[in-house]
Amino acid sequence: MGNRRVEEVAGCFRMASRGLAPSIAFITALVIGAPPAVAQDEPKCVVLCAPELKIEPTWTIENLGGARQIEVDGQIEEVGTESVFELILAVDVPTTIPRIGFTFEAIFVPFGGTDAHPFTGVSAPDVGRTDFRDNGIEIETELNIDLFGTEQTGGWVSSHFDIVDKFSPGETPRAASVYTHKLNFEWDTAFHLFNRLREGNWLRNLEAEISLDYVATGLPKAGDVVNGERFLDDASPWSLSIVAVIPLAPLNP
Repeated sequence: MGNRRVEEVAGCFRMASRGLAPSIAFITALVIGAPPAVAQDEPKCVVLCAPELKIEPTWTIENLGGARQIEVDGQIEEVGTESVFELILAVDVPTTIPRIGFTFEAIFVPFGGTDAHPFTGVSAPDVGRTDFRDNGIEIETELNIDLFGTEQTGGWVSSHFDIVDKFSPGETPRAASVYTHKLNFEWDTAFHLFNRLREGNWLRNLEAEISLDYVATGLPKAGDVVNGERFLDDASPWSLSIVAVIPLAPLNP
């Protein structure tokens, strides 16, 4: 009885092994042949890559290149440099094209002021105010052309040239709408002050930037009268900005 029982048990194992073998082989083939999960989840760039959101507190010096003269009520005055603080919300869109990217910006002037309301025409004294808040919202669409990157400067400096469509309040008597498109050129140089910090440190992505701007169209020319002021010289197209670039999303690009 004992020997027969042993043989029955052995037979059961042989039958089970013959039934399991194809299943085990099939599962093994699936595991070996399947691509890694990480590779399947990796994002791919097709021309446009994942955007980066940034906020950029900016101090801008306008009217560079010497004082301009204007005539107001028969009196000649000189207009020199002016400074303005701006907040810029920027979306950078890298591309797969070498040295090419795009930036979309919304520019807001939180502390601007004006004597007359630009839309109602009401003057500030008429409503018991010294001035109206003039927030000066502008929109820019930029084509970025990289000049050199951090890999060429030991991680410290990068620079790019921008061709910009600037959509901002009209500034000439010939403006056909309240907001007009202007052609703008920018040369931006960024200093990566914390590049020696370890990867993953958020401070590593902060930048200090200097931007030189030239507005090629849409500015008053000599002889133009704007808001009662006659321009005796062309308005200056040059400005210089000092910018702090702070990444918002992703926090560790």
